[in-house]
Amino acid sequence: MKTKGKIIINDVGPRDGLQNQKKHLSVDERLALINALVAAGLPAIEVGAFVSPKAVPAMAGTDEVINQLAAKDKVAYSVLIPNERGFSTGVELNVPLMSLVVAASTTMNEKNIRMTTTQALSMSSDVLALATQLNRKVQAYVATAWECPFEGHISVDEVIKVSAALLDAGAAHIVVADTIGAASPDQVHALMSKMVSEFGANKLSCHFHDTRAMGVANVYAAIEAGIRQFDASIAGLGGCPFAPGATGNVATEDVVLLVEQMGYSTGIDMGLLLAASDKAKALTGTARGGHAKTWLEQQENKRGSK
Repeated sequence: MKTKGKIIINDVGPRDGLQNQKKHLSVDERLALINALVAAGLPAIEVGAFVSPKAVPAMAGTDEVINQLAAKDKVAYSVLIPNERGFSTGVELNVPLMSLVVAASTTMNEKNIRMTTTQALSMSSDVLALATQLNRKVQAYVATAWECPFEGHISVDEVIKVSAALLDAGAAHIVVADTIGAASPDQVHALMSKMVSEFGANKLSCHFHDTRAMGVANVYAAIEAGIRQFDASIAGLGGCPFAPGATGNVATEDVVLLVEQMGYSTGIDMGLLLAASDKAKALTGTARGGHAKTWLEQQENKRGSK
């Protein structure tokens, strides 16, 4: 059956989903979750972060995770880096894609990385210059793109200004993030339409949290604005230790259901994705599963009984 085209889903569960869990998974447990996602056909997976284990203990051992990844030729693996030191670690381990984070609000940057937005952009520019010299791929997240837990509403102009600065400095891609899950579909459509017009859809992804149960609706709004690449988290795992009010990311199983019912392809096997969701729940004890998981399981059981 002909589709409208492909939508790329990057599962951030093994990093963004696990970083705020009370239970810290071992390297082997993290690899088990990643391998379940690989088996399901995820084309891209964020596998960890090169951050201080004191600040984010759940991400300790990311170097060990990187060294044991399977299917490196088939999956676009990525790692979060906070600074040049993290970038250097990524280079040493030959990580194919690294991600910087700059918030669109100064207060969030100060709380998260102890820098103003100007300082954060300067640091990011230094890292991106190095990446260009070494022919390494680094993308940038623009956090709190719609609302900041400290400053409130963020203007479209500010998000575009920060994004433009990062792209001009050499960022390969911009991920526009609703860090605390405060955006509404009309706000998403308004911002992303302007972003697509300004930078082109191929340079952009969206990252939504489901704090107000708007995650799937916001994915729909972004698709209508032209976006074809999204972050999602298996079983809805997630939250940010530096963003009060942030709860789980939009669940990967919900996003796959939405986009495939809209007529797009993802290349993801729903039965194996549900198995990965079960794995996330078993490992963490907290993963809620997608809103549609019960229905999806019923459909898979019907197929299996035929």
